[in-house]
Amino acid sequence: MTQRVDFYVLGSSTREQRWNFACRLTAKAYLQDLRVIIWNESAADAAACDNLLWTFDDQAFVPHQISRDAQSMDPGTPVHLVLALESMGSADMLVNLCDRLPADAAQFSRIAEIVDADPERRRLGRERFKAYRDQKLTLNTHQIGETADI
Repeated sequence: MTQRVDFYVLGSSTREQRWNFACRLTAKAYLQDLRVIIWNESAADAAACDNLLWTFDDQAFVPHQISRDAQSMDPGTPVHLVLALESMGSADMLVNLCDRLPADAAQFSRIAEIVDADPERRRLGRERFKAYRDQKLTLNTHQIGETADI
């Protein structure tokens, strides 16, 4: 059951900034022993995020893998980058890098929505915010500056 949804609103509109923030957020969750799924729009996005997870911070190590389906998920790996959520199972946290609402939000204890400054992504983020609110979920909004800590 989803306990809360956090919207992280970035000042930048670059995809790299979204991915970098997702990596920082995922690293923090990993250090708290949380299982994380990062939901990506495309295989290219998942590959870029995968590469960045290795390099975004030379002091951080986040064990992760790209998982194409539930059978390819290593249960010993705490972070999975996926393209589809169907049959992926539950996780402590979903980091949503898609512009869509997860069909079954209840399979995640926490959802992190990362919304950048692109006008269309902001509009879609507001739609997701309203949908979560209609589901009576606890919502938090965080305005993130360029150098903000998580």
